[in-house]
Amino acid sequence: MQAVHSEHSVQKSKKHGQIALHVFFILVSLCYILPLILMVSVSFTEENAIVSGGFSLVPQPFSTEAYQLAFRNPKQLIDSYKVTTIVSFAGMALHVFVMSIMAYSLSRRNFALRRVFTFLAFFTMLFNGGIVPTYLLITKYLQLKNTYWVYILPSVASAWNLIVLRTNFQQLPDALVESAKIDGASEYRICFSIVLPLSVPAMATIGFLYFVGKWNDWTTCVYYINKPYLYSLQYLLQRILREAEFLKQLSAEQAALEAGAQIPTESFRFAMAVLAAGPVLVIFPFFQKYFSKGLTIGAVKG
Repeated sequence: MQAVHSEHSVQKSKKHGQIALHVFFILVSLCYILPLILMVSVSFTEENAIVSGGFSLVPQPFSTEAYQLAFRNPKQLIDSYKVTTIVSFAGMALHVFVMSIMAYSLSRRNFALRRVFTFLAFFTMLFNGGIVPTYLLITKYLQLKNTYWVYILPSVASAWNLIVLRTNFQQLPDALVESAKIDGASEYRICFSIVLPLSVPAMATIGFLYFVGKWNDWTTCVYYINKPYLYSLQYLLQRILREAEFLKQLSAEQAALEAGAQIPTESFRFAMAVLAAGPVLVIFPFFQKYFSKGLTIGAVKG
């Protein structure tokens, strides 16, 4: 009787613990979800309502003025979306391919120079050539200014991602590679048919992180792009936001306070955030199953 009562108490304690854990994670989830809802809500709120009443999770009153200002030149915005999309997907594919090939070579114990190249890759994480030499290399010698390649080639290699992938490849059982060699498989066959398919989570993880970084990149456009049709999305949105703030300030200085208040700035900031982050939020669920598996792959060397 006492044993049954003890078992019942243990089950009841576990149930209470599970409930508390679920409540905790619900609260944590709300901490991440509510800011996104607030961002969308404020972007559809009138500027005067934001100034007088602050932010609200429900747009009161509803207004699309901020998006009308953003889409006043739809061709430019569409071109920037096109540039950023092409650069992000093409750069991600090239980055994952190059990093995978390099990491596979450095993970092979029979590669004589693997320690040398690993050290050189690690060295670039500590030191770099600086902004001016990099600018001269890209613009004067490589002639990449005002091209799509200036977005992709300078970031096609990453020492950190290389080391992560190399460590992941080294954690794969040696028996797989040895049995493939006994069956007469070449290095190319081993790489593309055995090692890479088993490392999809790690490759998807670094690919998604690269995609997010490239999608949010605007400094490349500042340094190397002066053609409007090659503007990245982030750079264009910042230009539009600065223009809106300048117009409002100019109107206020001319004592046209009402006209100045009609120009949305706060709601416009949140509308820019929605336009910039929206595509990434849509794409992330497709990478989530790989991202959760690959996030810790290569973190510990066995």
